[in-house]
Amino acid sequence: MGRHGTIAGRKAAQDSKRAAVFTKYARLITVAAKAGGDPDYNISLKHAIEKAKAINMPNDNISRAVKRGTGELAGEAYEGGSFEGYGAGGVAVIVDILTDNKNRTTSAVKHTFDRFGGNLGVPGCVSYMFERKGIILIEKTDAIDEDSLMEVALEAGMEDMISYDDSFEIRTLPETFDAVDAALRAAHYEFVEADIEYIPSMETTPAESDLKNLSRMIETLEENDDVQKVYNNCAVDLVES
Repeated sequence: MGRHGTIAGRKAAQDSKRAAVFTKYARLITVAAKAGGDPDYNISLKHAIEKAKAINMPNDNISRAVKRGTGELAGEAYEGGSFEGYGAGGVAVIVDILTDNKNRTTSAVKHTFDRFGGNLGVPGCVSYMFERKGIILIEKTDAIDEDSLMEVALEAGMEDMISYDDSFEIRTLPETFDAVDAALRAAHYEFVEADIEYIPSMETTPAESDLKNLSRMIETLEENDDVQKVYNNCAVDLVES
């Protein structure tokens, strides 16, 4: 529940907007680096850099983002936050942001919800339908033994592992995410994604007539540089629909 799209579909979508993804990850690194520019002593920065490297973000971009966060280079001051609301068909949506202008972002997000038949709500209006979980996604290959993977993850504190056609999705509590992440990396597993995310605890199945507007709303939100991530509880795979 809560995983949308095959790895191939996710990579294709990411590749099609790589420049925008670089911008988002640069902001994430800059904000994380405010707590210290050494990833060995700043776990948030370490994770942000790992995400950037996973999409082949150039090292120069990463270095500049770190320096903006530590103050070595001039840069914008970013503020985090989130919006909650409903998309077409009553699908719950959470939008995580990092912005240098909260008023601009609020206006853009509200306009996008309104444009595609959604409704922007108040804080807490949909988040009760989600849980925060650590998610580690590993692509299935012939070299990976499922039992061995599960053993390493369990010993480190994994909560659950879901086997899909193309991948293994390892779930953790937020407080055990770092330990499981570190154990799997130490065992030389390569990640497609690794983050703490909102996972729906209940899903909504919209009418087929609502899927186009819902998909376009989420896509438009994701194209906004101020938006870091968009979560939804749609039971239909929007990536492949």
